[in-house]
Amino acid sequence: MTSLLTTLGLRASINPNQNHGPMFLTFNFIFAYGLLSSRTLKQWYGLDHQVSPREDLTKYGEIAVREGKITRRQLDMLKRNESAHANAVENFPLLVAGVLFASMAGVPAQMVNAAALSYTIARVVYGAVYIFVDHPTWSWVRGLVWWSGNSSCFFLLWKAGELLG
Repeated sequence: MTSLLTTLGLRASINPNQNHGPMFLTFNFIFAYGLLSSRTLKQWYGLDHQVSPREDLTKYGEIAVREGKITRRQLDMLKRNESAHANAVENFPLLVAGVLFASMAGVPAQMVNAAALSYTIARVVYGAVYIFVDHPTWSWVRGLVWWSGNSSCFFLLWKAGELLG
């Protein structure tokens, strides 16, 4: 049975040069555009309107709180979910650039895989913290993991630059 590290491309396998960049790009696309989408939680709370879903919270959020359909805390969480989704979508091109440049420049596959895995873990933690943490003292963790994920991409771009320069 293949170990998790080998599957993720962090340990040599039969083909030690197997780059899992496309796998990480696919997961992060689905995570950013699908899993972090605010539509699921808005549907759960009955605030999703197919006609204009981007206006759900601004048009119907306060009304739902006043009518007792959701609490203020739930509305705030839904707003943070929308922000987490937007940030993940905005940040995705940086990962794409890092993985593509590094792969095309010939950065070792294990290095690409490790950086992409680091980015992926940081983005999952970022999304969870953004959505579920509403305490000001603990929300600073979000910034730390945001920079951690971006640093992984900057690392890949730097390594690509070394090889291309």
